[in-house]
Amino acid sequence: MRILTQSTPEGGRSRLPWVVAGIVTLLFGVVAAFGTVQVDPEPLIARTVIEHLALPQGPVTGAGVFFREERFERGDTISALLERLDVDDQDASLLLRSPNATLPFRWLRPGSTVQAKTGEDGTLLSMWFIGGRDQLISIDRAGEGFAASEKPADLERQVTMKSGEIRSSLFSATDAAGLSDGVAAQIADIFAGDIDFHRDLRLGDKFTVIFETFSLLGRPVKTGRVLAAEFINQERSYRAVWFEDTDGHGGYYTPEGKNLRKAFLRSPLEFSRITSGFSMRYHPILKEWRAHRGIDYGAPTGTRVKATSDGTVDFLGRRGGYGKVVVLRHSGGITTIYGHMSRFANGLRRGARVSQGELIGYVGQTGLATGPHLHYEFRVNDQYRNPLKVAFPAARPLSPERLAAFRAVAAPLALQLDLLATTNLALLE
Repeated sequence: MRILTQSTPEGGRSRLPWVVAGIVTLLFGVVAAFGTVQVDPEPLIARTVIEHLALPQGPVTGAGVFFREERFERGDTISALLERLDVDDQDASLLLRSPNATLPFRWLRPGSTVQAKTGEDGTLLSMWFIGGRDQLISIDRAGEGFAASEKPADLERQVTMKSGEIRSSLFSATDAAGLSDGVAAQIADIFAGDIDFHRDLRLGDKFTVIFETFSLLGRPVKTGRVLAAEFINQERSYRAVWFEDTDGHGGYYTPEGKNLRKAFLRSPLEFSRITSGFSMRYHPILKEWRAHRGIDYGAPTGTRVKATSDGTVDFLGRRGGYGKVVVLRHSGGITTIYGHMSRFANGLRRGARVSQGELIGYVGQTGLATGPHLHYEFRVNDQYRNPLKVAFPAARPLSPERLAAFRAVAAPLALQLDLLATTNLALLE
């Protein structure tokens, strides 16, 4: 047998054994590697590790400064408002003793939003709110006291759209939809000539409204005018669009240009209930049956009473069982009477001209009345008529030269109402 050998240089070693060993090691290593994959791994143990990491130190801005916001409610006091804003008692007392600083509070109306900046200990640094004529009223710390200032508020106008459904009353439905009382009152005024909100509302009636909102520093502070609205009453749709001409005269019209304003409003109150109709009744005070030739609207004392049409104040004062009463004379021999008032509107006097919807007084209980309500009469040539059944004519429509400008304004608003109606229908389906 022949044996092959390989000679190496002197002092060197044979490299073959190392090469063979490397190949064998590599092969067994690969096999071992594949072998470990096929073996079931040992279960992993999960551990929660909590470490406190030091945050980088940097400058702290606004430390100890708090911004608070509260709504000034009906019957509220400045003292109670400051307490809700967490103003320190000493600063609150100091502010209330500063006549110049508290004078601007005369512009504070129920529903107004008041914002305040205070220190960590309740120190009052400043407070502000929107007052009359869209003025920003600011009260700021000045030395050992406070100083007030006012300037035009930089309000941002936006257009908002909302919808709602009647479950009990218009007022509760607008509350549920997040609408202000001002917007609710406008809805009632706009459709007052077609819908009697005391008698005609039905469960499931729907409304959609497009209106202005105004914000200050990104926060809404008040609502503005209703730009368009739709009210579906007993499955009949009523629509309105606001239009103002170049002379500054504005009103509500149907999308086709028909004037929604009627010669008379259906009711002199925005929200109330009818407690006695136009009929025979047993008088609760006189204890006898007699004709009741008007409509009684039950409402809390102080509810606003408005003129149902343009007219002139013919009488203002006390008159027998009517108590405090206002008599308005209108064109066409028509007279309207508003009785049992608690007080009259400021500045109202005999002979004064009033406009439809203008405030003339407040609900009360004067004269022969068992509870707070408004007695309303409608007479034509001194003949009593039922105001709930009189057919009132509409005001004059738009002139042909104004119709083109109106359509340019009304068309996009009508499209938005269509879009909202479609969206609401899709949500119901």
